[in-house]
Amino acid sequence: MSALGLSGKELAASIRTETAARAAELTAAGRRPKLAVVIATADESSAWYVRSIARAAEKAGIACDLVDLGADASAEAIRARLAALSDDPAVHGIILQTPLPEGAALEDLASAIAFEKDVDGANPLSLGRLAAGLPAYAPATAEAVVAILDHHKVELTGRHVAVVGRSTVVGKPAAHLLLDRNATVTVCHSRTADLAAVTSACDVVVAAVGRAGLITAAHVRPGAVVVDVGTNPAEDGGLVGDVDAASVAPVAGALTPVPGGVGPVTTALLLRHTVGAAAL
Repeated sequence: MSALGLSGKELAASIRTETAARAAELTAAGRRPKLAVVIATADESSAWYVRSIARAAEKAGIACDLVDLGADASAEAIRARLAALSDDPAVHGIILQTPLPEGAALEDLASAIAFEKDVDGANPLSLGRLAAGLPAYAPATAEAVVAILDHHKVELTGRHVAVVGRSTVVGKPAAHLLLDRNATVTVCHSRTADLAAVTSACDVVVAAVGRAGLITAAHVRPGAVVVDVGTNPAEDGGLVGDVDAASVAPVAGALTPVPGGVGPVTTALLLRHTVGAAAL
């Protein structure tokens, strides 16, 4: 028996419909929401993700500027552009796409994004407020993990969740969001001893490392819910997740697909955040 597919498409469509309606209201009032995506990479999976954002924004009636600085852009050039966009009253949301060129670090540059426009929760101020339980835009991918579990009515209170990955983009904020939902959270990473022993003891496993096929059947206990955040380029030009779906699906109780799981919900939430920022 294969795992139940936790699709994100229906949830994403619902969020997009709501967001488009709010965007239309704001546009009619003379304030069209606008998102700026700053790019300094030639990474294939990033390019796919950025294209999906631009398409979704257009359909929702949100202006989307792709600001491509080139894969060799300096940290100074990236910071200057982020600061300029933060000062532009016509821009309501800003995303700094990763990966970044050598010598440029997200944790250093994201502070140049105005907190009010930080729709992907990259600014350390946003992350600190999230950890403290204060209002802030959470990183959309981390928020999508919880949103998709909620949509499929997966109980989190009292459940043991393993988050595999400790990035500030997904792993750490997802852990905070899950803690806020009264889950017991274990954060795993590259130095975790016997990863399979830890994850196979959990009710829910969130795979967010960026390494294709890392999570196998040995990492999952029978009936567990598995959320695959990975979007890794495959040899055929498609995308594969961090979970080896072929081996995990017969064991897990539920599994998000790649593509079609966390991805579309992430994009929909980014647009919701942008419209929310435009309404302020």
